[in-house]
Amino acid sequence: MAHSLQTPSLAQFKLPAIDNEPMLSYAPGSVERQKLQAAIEEMRAQVPFEVPVVINGEKIYTGKTSQQLNPSEHKSVLCTYHEGDAALTQKAIDGALAARARWEALPFNERAAVFMKAADLLSSKYRYQMMAATMLGQGKNIWQAEIDSAAELADFLRFNCKYAEELYTQQPPKNSAGVWNRVEFRALEGFVFAVTPFNFTAIAGNLPGAPALMGNVVLWKPSPSAVYSNYLVYQLFEEAGLPAGVIQFVPGPAEEICAAALSSPDFASLHFTGSTHVFRKLWKDIGNNIDLYKSYPRIVGETGGKNFHILHPDLASADLKHAALQTIRGAFEFQGQKCSATSRVYVPKALAQEFKSYLVAEHAKITQGPVHEFQHFTGPVINKFAFDKIKSFVDYAASSSECEILAGGKTDDSVGYYIQPTVIATSNPKTKTMVDEIFGPVVTVYEYEESFEETCKLIGETTQYALTGALFARSRENITIGTNLLRHLAGNFYVNDKSTGAVVGQQPFGGGRASGTNDKAGSLTLLTRFVSTRAIKENFVPIEGFAYPSNLQ
Repeated sequence: MAHSLQTPSLAQFKLPAIDNEPMLSYAPGSVERQKLQAAIEEMRAQVPFEVPVVINGEKIYTGKTSQQLNPSEHKSVLCTYHEGDAALTQKAIDGALAARARWEALPFNERAAVFMKAADLLSSKYRYQMMAATMLGQGKNIWQAEIDSAAELADFLRFNCKYAEELYTQQPPKNSAGVWNRVEFRALEGFVFAVTPFNFTAIAGNLPGAPALMGNVVLWKPSPSAVYSNYLVYQLFEEAGLPAGVIQFVPGPAEEICAAALSSPDFASLHFTGSTHVFRKLWKDIGNNIDLYKSYPRIVGETGGKNFHILHPDLASADLKHAALQTIRGAFEFQGQKCSATSRVYVPKALAQEFKSYLVAEHAKITQGPVHEFQHFTGPVINKFAFDKIKSFVDYAASSSECEILAGGKTDDSVGYYIQPTVIATSNPKTKTMVDEIFGPVVTVYEYEESFEETCKLIGETTQYALTGALFARSRENITIGTNLLRHLAGNFYVNDKSTGAVVGQQPFGGGRASGTNDKAGSLTLLTRFVSTRAIKENFVPIEGFAYPSNLQ
């Protein structure tokens, strides 16, 4: 007997309690540190790995290959990956569309089970392997890899299920006599194109994972600088039971793959994290192709930032040290390669000397080196292109009469791509390092003599971005004033805390203006972008005639 594509829904299931993944400490001598050390040593001994294109569950070795290097030791190749092209992109689209009906027809509990299982496999069986791949491939130290590729990725997978469950309960509150109203949240008609960044393995998993949970099929193009960890995420989904074709894994040249995806009539959504320049280019391409599409595509993107800390004049000495420590973390964790990284600091002139002295003193404690040496707070930047770009900003500050390098400033790419964390002081609030996105371990401090209110206005006029920002102030009144003045300058705003570190389930993440569409990863609102709602009205009672009382004489 043939099996039906439709699986009966025989109960209203309730998800297990969802909470944030507990983070491990990796203290010296701990079991988790020993297990991670073993995973890293094993991975370093086995490189290079080979990564295929995966379409409809089939591993495809195209013969056209590129390499992902270990940025800590760029002579070491972490993986060789096979590249897709336009023809394979079309094959992936066709396969995804063929898988779509069966996947969307699965009841929510069956789809959710895949991602809940993936989270559990990640947090147990594959935790250290995923962390090792993220550390060696993307240059993260232990703590940064733990909060990203272990905790945050697991949180995305689990909380997406929780938010989807909540979304499906949103139903019309009223029904007229003899009528039943209901709403269903259909998958988009077509495929979602997920273009993922190098800097967070968690984001790379969330961009295809969130739409797939809602019944969509996805074409996933990973970053060339994160192919190996991303392939492990794909394999994680596969082991958790994701059917072939639901997510197609297609590494390769961005221009060719993007052009093929965006020229398909079945393109239904872009889910993107990356540079503002690329996002705008893709948006323009989508606009130019608008007459091709069967529906208006949903465009969801999170891009760059020029994130700020502003210190209020009411701070005391102890507050200044706290602000300096938070700035060190915000600017230099993961070498400043977070979209939310602190890049500019505004400090009142009367407090500037003490604040800068704390910054310089704490900076002197930072060590830098390869990620397999666990003691280092910072490691390498991701690749040669990033190294050269960031170095150009440091060189600019060294030669500019408006700038002074207070700490750091050294660069060395002989073994790995190392940019020393750098603190710059400037007399010009619109100097190059205050305006342009750097995406590296460089922070610039401006001593403001203007009023606090004028400086808040200056922050908004300095850049096109509005991703994250932080206010350091003591009195409640000043916190309220600052929060109001800075309302539209950051999608994620922090009070007496650094500008980084959004946690799924606690601070949904995203910014506006040039920083993106602010659809808030890690929230219910993001999931609404990947569904097409249908309202259904069912009438139970026949009518006796067509006329209304107002028609009668």
